Amino acid sequence: MEKSQDLLSLNGKTAIITGAASGIGLATASLLATMEAKVALIDVNESAGKKAATEIRNFGGKVKFFHCDISSNNECKNTVNAIHEEFGRINILFNNAGVIKRKNIIDLEEQDWDQVLDVNLKGIYLLSRYVIPIMIKGKGGSIINTGSGWGLRGGPDALAYCASKGGVVNMTRAMAIDLGKYGIRVNCVCPGDIDTPMLRGEAHQLGVDEEEFMKEAANRPINRIGTPQDVAYAVLYLASDISTWVTGSILVVDGGGIA
Repeated sequence: MEKSQDLLSLNGKTAIITGAASGIGLATASLLATMEAKVALIDVNESAGKKAATEIRNFGGKVKFFHCDISSNNECKNTVNAIHEEFGRINILFNNAGVIKRKNIIDLEEQDWDQVLDVNLKGIYLLSRYVIPIMIKGKGGSIINTGSGWGLRGGPDALAYCASKGGVVNMTRAMAIDLGKYGIRVNCVCPGDIDTPMLRGEAHQLGVDEEEFMKEAANRPINRIGTPQDVAYAVLYLASDISTWVTGSILVVDGGGIA
């Protein structure tokens, strides 16, 4: 019988993480590298992405940063090809990059709608489309998409975000159905409020006090705000061999916020 630590090990595997320069993406990249995966960091913020790669490398992780706008078909295709050439294989894809515009349907401009849907939803489609053939040739893999609690229920002044994350949740289920025959598992992690630059930025979008906003975000059964590491541990579970019969699942990591 295999030991649980062996099942959690990612030795010999290569992982792609989008939105990897900060927040949940950075925490997950660090954790997967600690579990011996080779990690490709993807972000549009080149300076922060290179800094993140250096930090992980200084702790012994095998990582490389790749600049990519995941809403661009050509950039996704070229980046996946470069990662495959660099590492020789792709076993894990964490579609994590996301943006939010805190506006209702009346105030939301068309360009805001397009940006949120392009990054949060189209980006998953594009990147997965180029990674999946590589996973098929490798006889399997694990894809994890970042949804949200607001992909399972609505939220105020976040129309495009709620729409995009609802799409991510059901897109995950559809992908799991289509790809199971290839040994590719597809799951979705749905964080609640996590202490990240994006969440703090929402306070400024709404024009409210940041500390009061964060205090309210901690109002849930487990009486604290989430950390990027909380989500990273869930991603590790879904990426590793300890979850080999888990696919099409929606894992909520929110301290009981939507319980």
